[in-house]
Amino acid sequence: VQLQASGGGLVQAGGSLRLSCAVSGSTFSINAMAWYRQAPGKQRELIADITRTGIDKYEESVKGRFTISRDNTKKTMALDMNSLKPEDTAVYYCAADIWVDPADAMSKMYWGQGTLVTVSS
Repeated sequence: VQLQASGGGLVQAGGSLRLSCAVSGSTFSINAMAWYRQAPGKQRELIADITRTGIDKYEESVKGRFTISRDNTKKTMALDMNSLKPEDTAVYYCAADIWVDPADAMSKMYWGQGTLVTVSS
């Protein structure tokens, strides 16, 4: 199982970007999915997550500006980022709690490789 994140880039403050995350490989069930970010010199932080049934939550600093979504059929997740600020500059990681095989005792967290978002002032 692999997660592939894409969509990062350079954008001016106030602009928008859409990040995508695709899960490849055989999976039994994809539970919660999430976006994290890590700014230079800071710890990785959870910014948004979404349950299999579509219930989403956001970190306070992105609430109202970012929207997380997922397509269970396509095994994909997206993060629409609007009104971007320079402080949103970070490497963004997608993650998913995946049950690969029904014979497994538990699910496991998988991570994408990260995609860089740079917001210029």
